[in-house]
Amino acid sequence: MLSRLYRWTLEKARHRHAERWLGLVSFLESSIFPIPPDVMLLPMTLANRQKAFRFALICTFASVLGGLAGYGIGYYLWDLIGAPLIAFYGYEAQFQIFQERFKDHGFWLVFLFGLSFFPFKVITLASGVVAMNPVAFLLAALLSRAPRFYIEAALLWKYGAPIEAFIEKRLSLLASLFALLLAGGFIAMRYL
Repeated sequence: MLSRLYRWTLEKARHRHAERWLGLVSFLESSIFPIPPDVMLLPMTLANRQKAFRFALICTFASVLGGLAGYGIGYYLWDLIGAPLIAFYGYEAQFQIFQERFKDHGFWLVFLFGLSFFPFKVITLASGVVAMNPVAFLLAALLSRAPRFYIEAALLWKYGAPIEAFIEKRLSLLASLFALLLAGGFIAMRYL
């Protein structure tokens, strides 16, 4: 299923309304969609490098708006879906610890995850679940998503296809290293 969604997303990068699709994918990826907008941003920017920063702007604002939707899902649907699951598995105490840590460090978690290739939807949903301050959430999302997309667009604009190969070849490695560091950070937070 993921490979089909990936191919579908890649096809939309060549569509005559590719910018609209880029906005939609960026919006949905921040709340429910599994494929990141980079799948479209890379080929679109390489095909039309003078629009690189326009594409980054579309990704940024659509992603932040989608993050608000993810926040809303976490905030409003938690009682209906999330809480019963946590209770069923007996994780109430662990979730309480998570909530406290997220409330204390939520801005930085949203900011760090927003910069990374980690699925942003996980953080947007968690932000809503713990009822993070929405202004802090929006600020952290904007301050992280903008550099994430603008740096990628700037590299593609300046270096073109060679940087695409570098990004694609090392993306999994970089994302894996980040995930390990992040897990280590959560473990450290638990025992500090």
